[in-house]
Amino acid sequence: MRIAIIGPTHPYKGGIAQHTTELAHRLTARGHEVRIESWSRQYPARLYPGQQRVDTPEGTPFAATSYPLSWRRPDSWFRLGRRLRAPASGGPGSGATVDLVVLVVVTPIQAPAYLGILAGLRGRSGGGRSSRGVLALCHNVLPHERRRIDEPLVSAVLRRCSAVLVHTEPQARLAAELTAAPVRVAEMAPHLWTAAGGDMILSGSGSGSAHAPEAGSSRPSPSRELLFFGLVRPYKGLDVLLRALAAGPEDVRLTVAGEFWGGIESTRTLVAELGLGERVTLRPGYVPAEDVPALFAAADALVLPYRAGTASQNVDLAHLHGVPVVATRVGTLTTSVRDGVDGLLVPPDDPAALAAALRRLYEPGVLAALRAKVTPPDVDSAWDSYLDAVLKPC
Repeated sequence: MRIAIIGPTHPYKGGIAQHTTELAHRLTARGHEVRIESWSRQYPARLYPGQQRVDTPEGTPFAATSYPLSWRRPDSWFRLGRRLRAPASGGPGSGATVDLVVLVVVTPIQAPAYLGILAGLRGRSGGGRSSRGVLALCHNVLPHERRRIDEPLVSAVLRRCSAVLVHTEPQARLAAELTAAPVRVAEMAPHLWTAAGGDMILSGSGSGSAHAPEAGSSRPSPSRELLFFGLVRPYKGLDVLLRALAAGPEDVRLTVAGEFWGGIESTRTLVAELGLGERVTLRPGYVPAEDVPALFAAADALVLPYRAGTASQNVDLAHLHGVPVVATRVGTLTTSVRDGVDGLLVPPDDPAALAAALRRLYEPGVLAALRAKVTPPDVDSAWDSYLDAVLKPC
C-alpha cells in the first residue's frame, strides 16, 4: 500500500513529531511504501511561543520525507493534495497516487491548511469527502484550552475525511459529535527514546531496545526528589502541584523541566508566595532527549497533576526508567497508572488530595513497593495493535 503521512517530523521537536516518525518507520517495516509530507514552516511564531525545532534528531529521521507545506503559502496546501491524487508515474517520490493519506490533526490552527490539502485531494470529484482514503489521526480532537472557533474548524476537517482515529473512548465520543465519518479508537503506542552508553536508541525498534531497570531491581534510597516533566500549560496543573508540595512533606523537593507556555514569571511568583524557593528547581526550556535519562534517574516519582488530558507518553517514559507515577484521574492516566501498584492516583484540581498522596508516597516501604511493580511498556505489541487500527480500510 502507498501511504502518505502529513504531519510534523524532524527537525520539529516533541512527542507528536516523534510519533509521526515512528509511525512511518513501523508502516515501512510492514512492507508499505510510505512518505512523510511535512512542514517547512509549521506555525507563526506568535501562535507558538516555544522552541519549534531542534538540531539533534530525537530519533532516526525518516528518509522519505519532504517539506512542501508552509503556513504562509496557501498554494502549497492545495498543491500537495493535487500531487497526492496525481496518476501513478515512476515509483516512490514521483508524485504517484497514494492509497491512504494519514492526516495528523494537531491543532485547529492548521485547519485551513488541512482543508486546502483535502480540496486538492478531491480534485474534480467534488462532494464533501475525499474520493480516496483519508484517515484523520487526532492526538486531541479539540484543544484542552478551547476557543469558540475551534469546534467548527475541526469539524470542517473531520467531515471531509474517510475515517477518524483517536486514542481514548471520550475522544471518540467527542469526534462523533463533529463528523458522520466512522471513528475508531486505538491506544496510543509508545514512541520513546532513551540513552545507553551515550548513544540514542529507539525503544522497541529494530535498531535498538529499551534499556530500563528490571522490575524489582535495587534502586537507591529515596532522594526525596519529584519531577514534573514536559511543556508547562495551565491544563497540566503545575500550580496544583506547587500548592500540594507546600502542604505535603516538608523535606521533598521538585524539579520542573520543560518549556513554559506563555512565560515563567507567574510560576516564579507562586513559588515565592508559597515559600518554596529552596525546594523547587525550575529548568525552563525544551529538554533534549539525551538529558532525559538523568532527570528520571534523580527522581523518586514523576508527578502528572493534569486538570484534563487524553493520552500522555510521560507515564511510559517514567516506567521505561523504572520510576513510579503520581497522577490525576483524567484521560488514559486512569488506566496507564495502577493505583497502589506502580503509582498513585488522585482527583484532578485537588491540592489537598495530591498533598496526601505525596505524604503517602514517602511512608515507610511505599516508594520501594511501587518501584518494584514498575515494568517498561511492551512497545512492539502496542504498535502492532496501533498499526492494525491505522490500516483498517476507510
